[in-house]
Amino acid sequence: MSEASNKKSSQALPVGYRFNEYEIQQVIGEGGFGIVYRAWDSELDRTVAIKEFMPASIALRDENHHLLLRSERFLRLYQAGLNSFMQEAKTLGRFNHPHLLHVLRFWQANDTAYMVTLYYQGETLKSRYLRDFTPCGETVIRDMLPPLLSALKTLHDHDYLHRDIAPDNILIQQDGSPVLLDFGSACKTIGHLTDKTEIMLKPGYAPIEQYSEGRDGDQGPWTDIYALGAVLHTLICGEAPPVSVVRSLSDSYQPLAERELSGYSRGLLRTIDQMLACEPEQRPQSIVALRDLLVENDREVQCDAPEPELTIAREETLLPALVVPEVAQSEPAVAPPRKRRPLWIGGGIAAAGLVTLLAVLGFNRHSPQPVAVAPTKPPVAVAEQKVTPSPKATVAPAPVTPAQIYLRAADATQLTQIEINGKPQSTEDQDGMKRLSLVPGDYQLQVTRKEGGSWQHKLHIDEGSGTWLVNVPSPES
Repeated sequence: MSEASNKKSSQALPVGYRFNEYEIQQVIGEGGFGIVYRAWDSELDRTVAIKEFMPASIALRDENHHLLLRSERFLRLYQAGLNSFMQEAKTLGRFNHPHLLHVLRFWQANDTAYMVTLYYQGETLKSRYLRDFTPCGETVIRDMLPPLLSALKTLHDHDYLHRDIAPDNILIQQDGSPVLLDFGSACKTIGHLTDKTEIMLKPGYAPIEQYSEGRDGDQGPWTDIYALGAVLHTLICGEAPPVSVVRSLSDSYQPLAERELSGYSRGLLRTIDQMLACEPEQRPQSIVALRDLLVENDREVQCDAPEPELTIAREETLLPALVVPEVAQSEPAVAPPRKRRPLWIGGGIAAAGLVTLLAVLGFNRHSPQPVAVAPTKPPVAVAEQKVTPSPKATVAPAPVTPAQIYLRAADATQLTQIEINGKPQSTEDQDGMKRLSLVPGDYQLQVTRKEGGSWQHKLHIDEGSGTWLVNVPSPES
């Protein structure tokens, strides 16, 4: 892969482009780390989805559809993301579970990689409940839990963690059954290497142990259980719980079981509260333990009507997943490859290169043009179906709830001025961090330090984003 020129070209493959039996029909979505296409499989006469690794912030496409780096300095970063993308395809390809994204095959071409998945029709939880928030009823939640727990148990039983469970990663199909979508491994790897914690992790859904750099050993099934609990909290309340790293300093979480929430049993609410325990050891330690906890909480709650129980099978009868040896890796026929510098190399990234990578991606305070932050993850390989709302009586629009932004630095007292879109902002000092509020939108953040120099960063705040944690790098970074 050679360094790209400044010439602009389309990032998506054109309609009609073929990978042997696969023909691109439509771009489903395009995000910061990948492009997802709807394609036709002419051999099996079926529609499939093709996901392409395409980190738009560091690469672009030339006129021959090959990916080129925007700069040679991004080579190691690109290779690390590509490696994670391929590893994710191999991981998902091991399972044939009705509620896990099913990868059919993967290959490398055009100096990047592709995976083919089943084509799912439906909408994500984020689309169904959060864009125009409607609380999700308890019956729907309890119907949704058994297949999701079964999918997670399958992963955990084979020593895999999802680590990216959120409303935009759970698809509800036309028959109402959920599918747990991809892991987003590539964007998390790139986030790790660039220290962009607010991109790598979804605020409100990531537990405290995911913020502990280099402490993956602290993560386990309880990590996914926290994220799932945060999803359930969001479906009930319309917002994620407070960011776990902020809770570890000053816990403002209000237990659901102590709120006046009509339509929900205390057994379910108490279970969600326990899933959201800040300390990992205080949560259920496995999916089976979580199932048993919900049954126990249901039995303990005294109410006038009998409580519904979780209709999940015992451990030995949870939905099994067929584990297959490997995903087909044969590469479809494409245009003959040109002679160019090989993109793929094995092995890890040297620790000494991380400092360079941090400086390259906008953390150098002397950089005149910081690199724009791309969207957080590739689009899911699904076809989103718009739901036409039923006619409603005219009501006043609901007030917009601003997101709480926490700026964390080695010494927050050295941050003398915070500007949003060029305008100074008033902030509050809280738990050694600077806090400000922002309504949904796109912002250019600039932080000025007491000793001189400034740092810039772009923020995109979605509705219902809750609380954000932004790491402000030290001047020498």
